[in-house]
Amino acid sequence: MITNILKDKPTKLFLGITAFFVANALIAECIGGKIFSLEKLLGIAPFNFTIFGQSGLAFNLTCGVLLWPLEFVITDIVNEYFGPKAVRRISYTAVILISYAVIMFYAAMETPPADFWIGSRQQEGIPDMQLAFGGIFGQGMWIIVGSLTAFLVSQIVDVMVFHKIKKMTGQKWVWLRATGSTFVSQLVDSFVVLFIAFKIGSGWSWQLVLAICLVNYAYKFSMAIILTPVIYLLEKRIDRYVGTETAHKMKLAAMGKDYE
Repeated sequence: MITNILKDKPTKLFLGITAFFVANALIAECIGGKIFSLEKLLGIAPFNFTIFGQSGLAFNLTCGVLLWPLEFVITDIVNEYFGPKAVRRISYTAVILISYAVIMFYAAMETPPADFWIGSRQQEGIPDMQLAFGGIFGQGMWIIVGSLTAFLVSQIVDVMVFHKIKKMTGQKWVWLRATGSTFVSQLVDSFVVLFIAFKIGSGWSWQLVLAICLVNYAYKFSMAIILTPVIYLLEKRIDRYVGTETAHKMKLAAMGKDYE
């Protein structure tokens, strides 16, 4: 019985997507502590613009945002072929495993370091490996809570908007439901994480929270538009992998319809 399940292509597809989804989310959390300049990455000068009275703003983003747009692409693919229950399942799985990873990070930080290890990288400019380890893995608790809450809420919103659009458009206009759901969910994600992590956690002003929110949202939504062709490419690959007829049945089942 188990062997037959593992040979089933839709099952193997879902397992593979789930594994990548969770791994991608966990990596994004791990690298999210580094802030980079998007303008410098593109080889241009910082924009230095003003929003809500907050001047000197530029596209300084966490490295985590490099991977988060892929999560919404995967969400749309899972929505298309497996439905909202499957999206909620992989989202809850990701949150549980990220929470487990964070606990393990803190446990590792509290483990007494070996004496020789603390100064083992001094020649490379790292005087205290214990402090460096803690600086990388010891993100503030409010940031972790904000990130996980924003991730879960935005995923639920993405599912709802995606299926509302899909019920109106049917199998047509993949770009509309993918972009439309991301348009709303990314805004929710950007606001919730900043509100919890920095408004509640650090006492930022509303003006600063909203200004940074718009900067982050502009990047995330731009990436969602750029990645839209990837959804079409993945759909073609999936249809070829599971077979056109099976893919059609999966999409109908995802919408809660009987096979036609």
